[in-house]
Amino acid sequence: MTIAREWHLVDAENQILGHVATQIAMILMGKHKPTHSDHYDCGDNIVLINAQKVAVTGTKAETKTYRRHTGYPGGRREDPYATFLENHPERIIMKAVQRMLPKTKLGRQLIRKLHVYGGAEHPHIAQQPQPLA
Repeated sequence: MTIAREWHLVDAENQILGHVATQIAMILMGKHKPTHSDHYDCGDNIVLINAQKVAVTGTKAETKTYRRHTGYPGGRREDPYATFLENHPERIIMKAVQRMLPKTKLGRQLIRKLHVYGGAEHPHIAQQPQPLA
């Protein structure tokens, strides 16, 4: 079966982080297509721009933290949302979407179709991404 993959362009400027991540996860999984099936990759590609201008609601900007572990004893690290947004705005979107995808080989394959950029420029002009409705 041949799967027709489209390219979508999403502008995250002044959009809520969770709402954008949910829409992107659904498109990556292909749930917007009538040929959707859980066991194979039938989703589309996403180009997201302006990741540094994404918004969060409530007091998340001050209280949200991203936790990781180095693998060494006592190696737990916490990064506040504000510094994470300043240093790595792409990773905020990537983490939000990745946590909504299946935690399997298929999920790792799906996340590779998401291309996130902090600014308004992207190198995927040749693919002619269409703005997401």
